[in-house]
Amino acid sequence: MKSKILILLFLLTFPSVFYVVLTTGKANFIHLNYFGEKKLAPNGKDTIHHSIRPFKLVNQNGDTISDKTYEEKIYVLNYFDTKSTSINSGKVVAEMLRVQEKFAFASESVKLLSLTMKPENDSVPALETYSKMVHADTKTWSFATGDKKLLYDLARNSYLLNVLENNEKADSVQNEKLVLVDKEKHIRGFYDGSNIKEINNLLDDIKVLIAEYYIKDEIKKDKLNKRKNE
Repeated sequence: MKSKILILLFLLTFPSVFYVVLTTGKANFIHLNYFGEKKLAPNGKDTIHHSIRPFKLVNQNGDTISDKTYEEKIYVLNYFDTKSTSINSGKVVAEMLRVQEKFAFASESVKLLSLTMKPENDSVPALETYSKMVHADTKTWSFATGDKKLLYDLARNSYLLNVLENNEKADSVQNEKLVLVDKEKHIRGFYDGSNIKEINNLLDDIKVLIAEYYIKDEIKKDKLNKRKNE
């Protein structure tokens, strides 16, 4: 009951989302696009959307995290380098902190995940130091490292970020890009993390996703209640 009240307060707090709910109704509400390749399910009716592949990494606390850690979670992902001193890297951190702050009330269901693109430099202690330096709430925001091949495979094939390779000496991911992933591991948006307007869009899209799941849950409850009353 408490969570339902919080969601209703959330919808009332953000008129744009509440407007979507009111004007489209439960059966026909607006939802975000899906990104990546899609194919027809064996039943010939449903669509199978691109999804994030299984993975296992280590976070700033030395704990193993995986794709299962983010099951039934909405999360925002980016790639980063603890040693980067570029202006845009600083902007991305600031915008990720803004996402963290805006959804602090929903920290159980909205998460942030930053993967290093320089695992040879970004050890677990380095990640811990970095997370403290940027004032991250590590209950919500995880910084992770792991096998370099896996990290770059995830960037290219799971999160659909362009990976640039310069022989064997340097690798780079589009680390200014943020990726919005839904509870079913589908990509629902890409954003320039150094652009305030695009992050405003990200904040709105997270609200829409929350509303989308809320309405889906309400539809399921309505169906169950109808079956019980039949």
